[in-house]
Amino acid sequence: MKIIDKLAWIEIKNKSILSTKSFGKQKYYIPGGKREQGENDEQALCREVLEELTVELKTETLKFVGTFEAQADSHPDGVLVKMTCYTADYTGTLKESAEIEELRWLKYADKDKISEVDKLIFDFLKDQHLID
Repeated sequence: MKIIDKLAWIEIKNKSILSTKSFGKQKYYIPGGKREQGENDEQALCREVLEELTVELKTETLKFVGTFEAQADSHPDGVLVKMTCYTADYTGTLKESAEIEELRWLKYADKDKISEVDKLIFDFLKDQHLID
């Protein structure tokens, strides 16, 4: 079984969660991505968020939310994505960059627009009364 190791930044505002859509993709994803060789969670997440959304995460505010696993989109059956999620404050202005075509604040009702692993995260956040 193959596992794709990814990190995600959970940013919630007005009971909605920040999500991004890459060029050429149909689904929205929670911002983040894969770690590069030798990176720890903090380094990888900060680099990915800066590349994708032009904001800097305040590392002293990083807080672990949870780790979620599900079938990876656009991969053969049995390929899982493991998403390790954190919240953090940030500086700067959110703006699409690199491969990001659009950013959008999604509600729980938007679950049909997201990946399988993000659905698990949305369920968790809804159960915690963090998103509507």
